[in-house]
Amino acid sequence: MRDMFSEVLYDEAKKNPDIYTVAADISPAGSMAKFWADYPERCINVGVAEQVMIGICAGLALKGKQPFAYSIATFSLFRPYEFVRDDLGYQNLPVTVVGMGAGIIYSTLGSTHHTQEDIAIAGSIPNMQVIAPCDPLETAAATKYCANQKTGPVYLRIGKGGHPNLTENVLEAWEFGKLRYLRRGSDICILSYGVVMAKAIEVADALEASGKSVSVVSVHTLKPIDRIGIIDALRSHAEVIVVEEHVPMGGLASMTTQIAWESKAPCNLHTFTLQDAFIHCYGSHDDILAAHGISVKKILDTIL
Repeated sequence: MRDMFSEVLYDEAKKNPDIYTVAADISPAGSMAKFWADYPERCINVGVAEQVMIGICAGLALKGKQPFAYSIATFSLFRPYEFVRDDLGYQNLPVTVVGMGAGIIYSTLGSTHHTQEDIAIAGSIPNMQVIAPCDPLETAAATKYCANQKTGPVYLRIGKGGHPNLTENVLEAWEFGKLRYLRRGSDICILSYGVVMAKAIEVADALEASGKSVSVVSVHTLKPIDRIGIIDALRSHAEVIVVEEHVPMGGLASMTTQIAWESKAPCNLHTFTLQDAFIHCYGSHDDILAAHGISVKKILDTIL
C-alpha cells in the first residue's frame, strides 16, 4: 500500500506542479525517492518536527498548492494533533495527512507506533475526511482522489508493504463516500476496511464453505460515512458483522451500531474490534490482533 501510494502520487505530481510532499523523519524509498529526486523543490523533510510539517502544509495550501503530510500514522496525526485541528480543520484546507502503517501494523515497535484510535481522533475534527483503503488498488484510487480534491483536509490511513490486492476482480468501482461490495450474498454481510479486510475475507470464505451466502463490503470512506449504504446492508442481511482494526469507540463498529439503532435494523449485529486497552503483547501483527480478539477462529466461533 505504501509503495502504491508513492507510485500514484509521483504520477499525479508529474501532471500537477502544485503537489508537494512534506515528510517528518521518513527516508524516501521507491517512487517517493524518485519524486524527491526529480522534484526536490516540491519535497521537504522537516525531521522530527511534526507540528512544523503540518504548519508548512497549511501554508502551502493557502498558496493554492496540494500538499501531502507524510509520516508514520502516530507521528502524522497524534503528535501534531492541535496543528491538524487548527491549521487544517479550522481553515478547511485541502491537505492530505497520510497515516502510514496505521492500526497496529508496527506490532513489535509497541504502543508508541500503534494508532488504534486514529479514526475516532481524525473523524472528530470538523471538515476532516477519513479514507482507509483495504488494499493497494483502493490505495491508488484514494490517492488520486486526494491529489485532485479541494473539499478540505483528508486523513488517509494506509498500511505498509506486502499487502495483497483484494479487489482485483471487483466489478464495483471505488467511489469516495460510497461503500463498495467486494462480493454479494444474501445471508451475512461483513463490513470492514483497511488491511484487516484480508481477515474479513478469510471469515467470508469459511462461512461460505459452511453453506452461507456472504457479502463482503469495503467501507473505505469512514467520514463522510455512507449511511444509506449501511442501512441497506443492515436491512438486506439477517446477520451483519463489523471487523475493524480500531478501538470500539469512534470507529466503524460504533457508527454502524448507532445507524442500526436509529434505523431500527432487524438484523443481528456482531462487532469485532481492538479492545479498549493497551495490550502488553510482543509479537507479529497477527499475534497482537489475536490478543485483542480479532482472529478468524474467534469470529467464526461467535457467529457459528
